[in-house]
Amino acid sequence: MKKYLAIDIGASSGRHIVGRVENGKIELEEVFRFVNGQVRKDGHDCWDIEKLVASVKEGIDAALAKEPEIESIGLDTWGVDFVLVDNAGNLVSDAVAYRDARTAGAAEEIESQVMGFEELYRRTGIQKTSYNTIYQLWALKKEHPEQLEKADWYLSVPEYINFRLTGKMVPEYTHASTTSLLDAEKKTWDLELIEKLGLPVRIFKPLAMSGATVGEYKGVKVVLPAMHDTGSAYLAVPARDDKAVYLSSGTWSLLGVEMMKPITTAESCKANFTNEGGAWGRYRYLKNIMGLWMIQSIRRELNGVKYVEGSSGEATAAALKRLTDWQEGREYSFMDLEQAAKAAADTALVDANSQRFLNPASMIGEVIAAAGESGRTPETVGELMRCVYKSLAKCYADAIKAMSAITGVEYTSINIVGGGSKDKYLNALTGEATGLEVIAGPTEGTAIGNLIVQMVAAGEFKDLAEARKAIVR
Repeated sequence: MKKYLAIDIGASSGRHIVGRVENGKIELEEVFRFVNGQVRKDGHDCWDIEKLVASVKEGIDAALAKEPEIESIGLDTWGVDFVLVDNAGNLVSDAVAYRDARTAGAAEEIESQVMGFEELYRRTGIQKTSYNTIYQLWALKKEHPEQLEKADWYLSVPEYINFRLTGKMVPEYTHASTTSLLDAEKKTWDLELIEKLGLPVRIFKPLAMSGATVGEYKGVKVVLPAMHDTGSAYLAVPARDDKAVYLSSGTWSLLGVEMMKPITTAESCKANFTNEGGAWGRYRYLKNIMGLWMIQSIRRELNGVKYVEGSSGEATAAALKRLTDWQEGREYSFMDLEQAAKAAADTALVDANSQRFLNPASMIGEVIAAAGESGRTPETVGELMRCVYKSLAKCYADAIKAMSAITGVEYTSINIVGGGSKDKYLNALTGEATGLEVIAGPTEGTAIGNLIVQMVAAGEFKDLAEARKAIVR
């Protein structure tokens, strides 16, 4: 029986999951988990890239100790973030995190100096968000042009980790599609755009597609899944028909549908939908919504935990004083927050898709402030959580309505995958807000999608359709 290892790394943690096909069903076993976070370095919030590499290797070793005959390894992470590397394999930049503030004003500068957003969207199909790679590279060019001069390779975070495993630098399509630097139709780097931005074309190498073999680590093949985690998650959705909306629910909520062609119309641009590349030539037409990040951030603040090592906690301390029932020293669980939300009174809602919630000094303070701009502010922990939960559900409903108007499809159900699929309260609110049937699971959607690509590459399944039947079983 062949076994495969999926390594799925998110903004808060990473998991190593061994998968196999048994009696026509995909079986999973988590063999390793590690914490991921950010550090303050040279004035920026950065990923500890060396710690990530070490954690990935430690987890692979743990997996091989338990299952020595692993067929292949596949790695996926969040999108947009990168490092610059020279031909000797040396890092020439830090792995600055997408929530860092360095991109402030970058979109406006590009639109005034290089290209209007409507034209950029027509070419790349990627929605405007402050953390897009295009804006990160623009900020890097202004602050550290010497790093671009020294660089020979642009590598996304998972591509760099693969390099540290195999010694091979292999850029991958699905992750590159999040950069806003790809030609949406051709699925290749838009070199004309890159030149207009004043970026060195030489660092953007040809892209490999999902299923390709990168090399080996300790004698085990390293295979490219859909390296962008949302691309992997969408592969695991066992949708029953073409009227199903997909919702990958985790730190981010990625709500959309699968398409065989991108939609880059003016209407789509105005609605700010994105066209991300998927495995086997598919596209994910979706809306990025702030998601469980809001809930995770509030819980950390309530429990006195900092997300960025070395950051100030003054804004959080001030915000906590505004909650009349906050108990210092209490360890709030996610279940505690859900129960408090259910019992609380309604307050004004907030726009859960607003960039103001991307990386505020205090999520609690920002939600209270945003609610106050339109009505009654939350005064208790329960009211705060109820506000966030109901705001997320409303944002999902608004996104589905807008997407239906653009695609001409009347959607009938929502398939929720990822960790958020276990949140029954949010699922129920989503059903109420949208009026659609909610189908929850699988929880480990990203890992399953990662494994599916490896399994198809190994001949375990003939195609995605067959693999999805195994998920339903």
